[in-house]
Amino acid sequence: MFSSPAPPSNATPHCFSINSTPFRHNQTIASAYFSAVFSALGLSSNLFALVVLAKTFHRTKSRSRSSFLLFLGGLVFTDFMGLLVTGSIVVSFHITHFNWRRLDPFCHFCNFMGMSMVFYGLCPLLLGAAMAVERFVGINRPFARSASMSNSRACSTVAVVWITAGCISLLPLTGLGSYHLQYPGSWCFLNISSSPLDMTFGLIFSLVGLLSLAVSFLLNTVSVVTLLRVCCGQDSAQRRRDYEVEMMVQLILIMAIASVCWCPLLVFIAQTVLSGSKLDVRHLLLWLRFATGNQVLDPWVYILFRRAILKRIAPRMDWSRGSIVSLYPTLSTSFRKLTRASLGGTIDRSNVRPCPEKARQEDTPLPVQDATAASSSI
Repeated sequence: MFSSPAPPSNATPHCFSINSTPFRHNQTIASAYFSAVFSALGLSSNLFALVVLAKTFHRTKSRSRSSFLLFLGGLVFTDFMGLLVTGSIVVSFHITHFNWRRLDPFCHFCNFMGMSMVFYGLCPLLLGAAMAVERFVGINRPFARSASMSNSRACSTVAVVWITAGCISLLPLTGLGSYHLQYPGSWCFLNISSSPLDMTFGLIFSLVGLLSLAVSFLLNTVSVVTLLRVCCGQDSAQRRRDYEVEMMVQLILIMAIASVCWCPLLVFIAQTVLSGSKLDVRHLLLWLRFATGNQVLDPWVYILFRRAILKRIAPRMDWSRGSIVSLYPTLSTSFRKLTRASLGGTIDRSNVRPCPEKARQEDTPLPVQDATAASSSI
């Protein structure tokens, strides 16, 4: 009695105007078992990684590592929610084969899924770029990073990434682009066509993702080169630091997985839009499955490449703890001078000895003399 009026029988909702329903179900292209197993594996993996991350974050005392764990936790949580939202819709369709036009005559449900696909697709790429920036500053500008990046700042950065991805996903609702039901009828996504508005939104989605991967690759390359130069230098025995190595290994693997999973889809969308060629549905489904694999593989990067695992892989490596700040003698000297100046020179230097445990926990530099003595004693 009080239900919303249905559209005229001869009117086709916009989200169904490209592909008519119902589709003929093709088991070779889509399978309920595959979707269910894939979603269950991804959800359980991300949930396990969240538990491990929470325990590690509770135990860690290093500020640089705790902020990195917050970024990583935001990434795993985003992947978990992405699989939960989109996976539940896809699995429900394969089980019930519901008719989208009857269930969603005004395209609200289809728009929601399209927004979810774009939002949960861009978030891991943008978070990967944000993590690359954080590690770049932490390794190459340690004092600047120590002064600027706190846990609250890391949480704010994750929130900004979510807001940015959410704003992009809302663009089709403002008229820039559109979401349409996609073959075989189990999902909605942005309309890949040569229409000016659809072309613009398709290019925005592709270019934002590709730019995020490019930023991650550039900054991670510089960070790895810096870390290798420090670890393999003249004082390599005292300069290897487990936290920096652990975080960079995880970040490089996250970037590599994101590149392999997302580049084919992003390039495919940009190429199809710019060339004006007909959409190849089978390639779209293939590259989409590559992209969704990112949500399953991300949590295993942290599960399998923690410091405890890396110690077993490279047992001969000197896994001494400390901050990247302590890797540079000149920075350590400057830090001590700054400390003495702030104290007004009233405290005798010989009577002030840093606590090694506290220095490791707070990421403060170790004095060069103490580090040299430790190196010679080993």
